Amino acid sequence: MTGEHTDGDRILLEGMVFHGRHGTLPAERDLGQPFVVDVELRLDLRPAGLSDDLEKTVDYSEVHRRARKIVEGEPVNLTETVAERIATEVLEEHPPVQSVRVRVAKPHVRLEDTVLAGSAVEIVRHRDPA
Repeated sequence: MTGEHTDGDRILLEGMVFHGRHGTLPAERDLGQPFVVDVELRLDLRPAGLSDDLEKTVDYSEVHRRARKIVEGEPVNLTETVAERIATEVLEEHPPVQSVRVRVAKPHVRLEDTVLAGSAVEIVRHRDPA
């Protein structure tokens, strides 16, 4: 699905906060921490806008549910892995989505002798045209 509307149309889910146990440090696995997730879906929203039909768009409550399942699910070492899993599920489960941007942030990251306001990973994945 290509066209002028796909390039500009987006569904944005911003500031989803979930508790996860991801990271390479034992404390991250034991205590867990909040993860803030933003997801941007790019797809043609004109059919939904003209018809007022949920079946012609993406139900973002489903995207929220899947992101929560991944973040609150089995721990992994890297924030990159969390973002990749969210992007993969969005593209697999929602065929109208042409591309997805996923940002996963960890607030208040402790390094050796300092604390950062946060760290984040942001990825963009496009549907394979094949």
